[in-house]
Amino acid sequence: MGLKRKCDLCAKDAVHHEVSIIKGQKVEKHLCEDHAAEQGVVKSFTSHTPINELLTNFVKKHSGMTTQTEIVCDNCGMTFAKFREHGLLGCPQCYTAFDAVLSPLIERAHEGATHHIGKVPRRAGPGEQRQNDLLLMRKRLAEAVAAEDYELAARLRDDLRKFEGQPS
Repeated sequence: MGLKRKCDLCAKDAVHHEVSIIKGQKVEKHLCEDHAAEQGVVKSFTSHTPINELLTNFVKKHSGMTTQTEIVCDNCGMTFAKFREHGLLGCPQCYTAFDAVLSPLIERAHEGATHHIGKVPRRAGPGEQRQNDLLLMRKRLAEAVAAEDYELAARLRDDLRKFEGQPS
């Protein structure tokens, strides 16, 4: 059984479909955008809100930043206000320049992760993956040493030696 295509209250196409169980009974609602907004089921959005507008609104709402001193990227000259307006960063250095305000947002968006490590293409072969793993392990070791967490550093050093000793 497919979704009902028309609004329960008018002849427009239904864009909001809700199924709930009330007192053991299944209740379905199929509403068009206008009636869903009218009933408070969803906020009235334009049907195709651009992602940069959504990101901009999110940053404005959650940055906690007011009109205090303006942060500017030294590399491209992008201001944080301009980023907030357009939702796009100017260059990779912007991540560093806006780190204080972007990091909490990125952590929330990625459930605690702050760095994108990307993927290795399948056609790159196992050598590329091994090289990336080695770089990551060395980076973690350097971070542990910098943080003076010597127990962790010793474990990472041993893991790194084992990994380097394995045939590639």
